[in-house]
Order: sequence, then C-alpha cells, then structure tokens
Amino acid sequence: MTVDEREARRAPGSILTRGRAHVVLPAYNEAASLPPLLRRLAEVARTEEVTAWVVDDGSSDGTAEAAGQVAGLDVRVVRHPENLGLGQAVRSGLRAVLEVADRDDLVVVMDADDTHDPALITALRGEIAAGADVVICSRFVAGGDDATAPAFRRLLSRGAALLFRRVFRVAGVRDFTSGFRAYRVSLLDRATSHWGERLVEERGFACMVELLLKLRHCRPVITEVPLHLHYDRKQGPSKLRLWKTVAQYLKLLVRDRLAPAPYRPL
Repeated sequence: MTVDEREARRAPGSILTRGRAHVVLPAYNEAASLPPLLRRLAEVARTEEVTAWVVDDGSSDGTAEAAGQVAGLDVRVVRHPENLGLGQAVRSGLRAVLEVADRDDLVVVMDADDTHDPALITALRGEIAAGADVVICSRFVAGGDDATAPAFRRLLSRGAALLFRRVFRVAGVRDFTSGFRAYRVSLLDRATSHWGERLVEERGFACMVELLLKLRHCRPVITEVPLHLHYDRKQGPSKLRLWKTVAQYLKLLVRDRLAPAPYRPL
C-alpha cells in the first residue's frame, strides 16, 4: 500500500505520530524471560522514545521484581494481586497507558516471554508515521516465520487465521492472532470512548482477536510487517491451552456475529 493510499483510508480525525512508544508487556511468571527482553528494549530506547509497562498478572515467581533489574529503560509496573488472564492484563496495560499518553504516541503490545524482537518497534513506528492506525507483526506475510514454534501452536494460528479471514474479511489482516502489534493512541481513545471497560472482555488468548474486531468499527488503516518468531528463546512451558483457546475463538466468532454494530460512527 502506498503512502497516498494509506492517507486516503485513514480514519477521520487520526493524525500522524512520531511520539513515544508505550510497550505493554502482559506477564505471568516471566521472571526468567523479562530481563533479556527488557535489555533488548533498552537497546531500542537508545534511539527511540520508549516506556515499558509490565503488567504483572498475579505472578508468584518475582516477575515484578525482575522488571526493575534493567538499567537504561523507563519501566513501569502494573500489578494484579491475582492471575486474571491475558485479556485483563492487556486491558490494564492499555488503561494505564491511555491515562498518561499523548495523542500522537503509539501503544505496542508484545509477549513478555522474549519471543518477540523489540527491534521491530522502529518498523512499527514507521508504518504508523506513514498513515497506519494498527500495525500487526505477522507470521503470514513475506519474510514472516514461526518455524521455531511447536506444531500445535502453528496449526492453531493458521487455522484461526484462515477462519477469521473468511468470516470477517478485515482489510489488511492476515495474522489475526499475533500478540505483537502497534496501535495509534488516538484510535484507542476513540474506541475506549465507545466501549469503555468492555473494550477487552475476553480473559484468554482470544482477547487479541476481540480487540481487533472491535477496532475495525473505527475504520482503521491496518498494515502488517514480517514477524520472525523466536520461540526458541522462550523459557518455561507454554500458557496456551489448545482446546480452551479453540473454544474461546469459536465463542468470540458467534458473539461478534450476534452483537450489533455501533449505532454511530466511531
């Protein structure tokens, strides 16, 4: 998509951004993975304006303490006294950022298990500066790769991507379930003004699809950049439960079909 095409499709009232990148890291028992990830973020912060928001979702392994072990990076911790699930951690992180962010900032949501490369933040910022409202780090575009992930996760991601592409046909999206994305703050502000605390209701991994489906009513420009997944860097067992996540995706699909569209332009 050219810059002119992006400009033509931008949502009303959106603005270009070169502001601070607020990186939301939902974390549950990630004390081993957080320090290396935050060190990579600190490298990015040498040339980019970056604030990391670690949402400690009721961890029992010292995740919050590990978040403070890295120098050279603005790190802020949001705590849940008990584990509430990925969706609630994402919601808490977004809420905390939107309370302090400027409208020309961007929000980046990443996994906290060090499988995502923070160096992509520069590319995400570039896409948003060129007119995108949402940028997805995608395994399913040229240059994307998830070969290091377990077979069951790859099968789930591909199956969900095929299903959601055929049902929803959201322009610019191939990877619906990627947990690594950037959002324009002004877009999240508009969506929050409509949905409020209901912007993210799913507790599990389906929350990333839910957020994307709700944001589509704001008519955002969505682009994708290639994601090389580093699943080989992951420490500890996966928190994804295959059949539970499949059930969440199917429930979300039905709920979205039954839910009325917003009654007014967002």
